Amino acid sequence: MASVFAHAFTAYAMGKGFSKEIANIKFWFLGIACAILPDADVIGFKFGISYEDFWGHRGFSHSLVFAIFLGIIITFIFYHKKFATKTGVFLSLYFIICTASHGILDAMTTGGLGIAFFSPFDDTRYFFPWRPIQVSPIGASKFFSIWGIKVLLSELVWVGIPAGMYIFIVCYVKKRKIQP
Repeated sequence: MASVFAHAFTAYAMGKGFSKEIANIKFWFLGIACAILPDADVIGFKFGISYEDFWGHRGFSHSLVFAIFLGIIITFIFYHKKFATKTGVFLSLYFIICTASHGILDAMTTGGLGIAFFSPFDDTRYFFPWRPIQVSPIGASKFFSIWGIKVLLSELVWVGIPAGMYIFIVCYVKKRKIQP
């Protein structure tokens, strides 16, 4: 898996396109939560759920169906007054993309069993052919090691720099639109 930092920064970067009226603390918290939540499936290890099971790590919670479901539910619960509006559609898309980005980043890592993108219809696990991101260890204690440093450096190159460039471009374009 990619680290919590890469998932959170990806959600932050994608949210920079929204106006300041929409992008408040609730918006940022929910977007980042959507990007991180799929990894809650690691709790299953404590209950005897195997990695390769439907509910196992990188299973259903990393699927596109889960991303759609979560994005719509988050919008409905936290933005119910805007749910059936154009803004509601864009918020749903944002939360869906934040959630789906988790599986996409994980499919670009060097370890694990792959991502069940099409679960519950197909539980086959997939990786992308290009996998430049160093897989993150499961568990905070293992993260604070040489392995964790290698993960952060890998994510800086393959997630941080591209996301930072995207943020810069979005901010530049927004600033240009504001100036007369």
